[in-house]
Amino acid sequence: MAFVPNTDNEQKEMLTAIGVSSFEELITNIPEEIRLKTPLDMYNRLSELEVLQLLEKYSKDNITSSSHICFMGGGAYDHFIPSVIGMITSRSEFKTAYTPYQAEVSQGTLQAMYEFQSMICALTGMDVSNASLYDGGTALAEACLMANAHNRNIEFLIAGTINPYNYEVIKTMCVGRKFTFKTFISDDGTCDLEALKNAINEKTSAVIVQHPNFYGNLEEVEEIEKITHSTKALLIASSCPFSLGLLKTPGEYNADIVVGEGQPLGIPLSNGGPYLGIFATKNEFVRKLPGRLSGVTQDSEGRRCYVLTLQTREQQIKREKATSNICTNQGLYMLTATVYLETMGKQGIQEVAEQSNKKAIYLASEICKIPGFSLMNNKPFFREFLVNTSVEPSRIVSEGYKLGFLPGIDTSTIDGYNKGLLVAVTEKRTKEEMDEFVNFLKSVK
Repeated sequence: MAFVPNTDNEQKEMLTAIGVSSFEELITNIPEEIRLKTPLDMYNRLSELEVLQLLEKYSKDNITSSSHICFMGGGAYDHFIPSVIGMITSRSEFKTAYTPYQAEVSQGTLQAMYEFQSMICALTGMDVSNASLYDGGTALAEACLMANAHNRNIEFLIAGTINPYNYEVIKTMCVGRKFTFKTFISDDGTCDLEALKNAINEKTSAVIVQHPNFYGNLEEVEEIEKITHSTKALLIASSCPFSLGLLKTPGEYNADIVVGEGQPLGIPLSNGGPYLGIFATKNEFVRKLPGRLSGVTQDSEGRRCYVLTLQTREQQIKREKATSNICTNQGLYMLTATVYLETMGKQGIQEVAEQSNKKAIYLASEICKIPGFSLMNNKPFFREFLVNTSVEPSRIVSEGYKLGFLPGIDTSTIDGYNKGLLVAVTEKRTKEEMDEFVNFLKSVK
């Protein structure tokens, strides 16, 4: 029996309704060179032992932050994860739990959601947070949708350099809304404030700023806020959670919506995901917040209890009034971030931020001593910086793999971004590792 049990007549009927004459016409946009031409060369039946041996063999081909010294960033970072995090989140009642979104959710799940929301509000300086989204990219896209739901405008201005992968997610998720996006970037990668000021108008829905930006540089967020709120546009801030251990919170510079990638909060790199989306806003926008909110109340006997306070998705309310089609939150990783934040506390978050930044400043200064190497600009940065190199960044990356380094990101592979090597440093990196990395850079010809 076929996996999709449609008859030939049913398939023809569907193709006709779509407006194509054949299945081949339906997939014309898929390039020929990536289509499967022959059956996959699959193994015959294997025992459990043989499968485990095979997977272990394949895993040895991976280049990871465990096998190599990691200086890669660009949105995902190699931070230390205390062992207590995995010990708690691997308990069966957490690890196998289906992410709930209906009225039958347990008090334990609702409490975890409430604690996560409370800590994100404390971290960002905002009034209200939802119980997480899928990752930083989808959170940023949902912020655009929320701004549009608020003011019905479709023009978005990007102040400086944002994560290019998040930008692609925005364009993909918002493709049917006819949104327009304009970027305002100076030669050094930070926001062109004068151009932004001249472009904003009453038809602007929101200004998007990533602080620190994709290159790690700090943006002039106070000036960007003044420009944004000279109109009725909203300010969407994309923030690294650890940067908030040192920098002003988005709430302090009057951001309207705050999003971020929660991966640094105790979540392993995992070959690209899944990760965790952070989303917080002001009280006045709570009715248009995507996802769900857990609230605290009292039962009929006066006992503290938790309840789903708000879920503004299409299954709960009329479809035309829904703010989002987000139906679940990233439940297990939301819990992971909650346990991590409770374990580290305010002082721990600040210490990780300080260590990461001081080590990044040290490494940057040592790299700049190498002939032919320099920073893209002299502006302040947090944990990450773009290096102009005397040899092709791609060569540094490939040579680094051979010698046990993940040297960084070759930004020349990203359309529209300054060419260089994007280097990130976390609290895990030791002076010996950084000095070894500098010696490696000196040796690359």
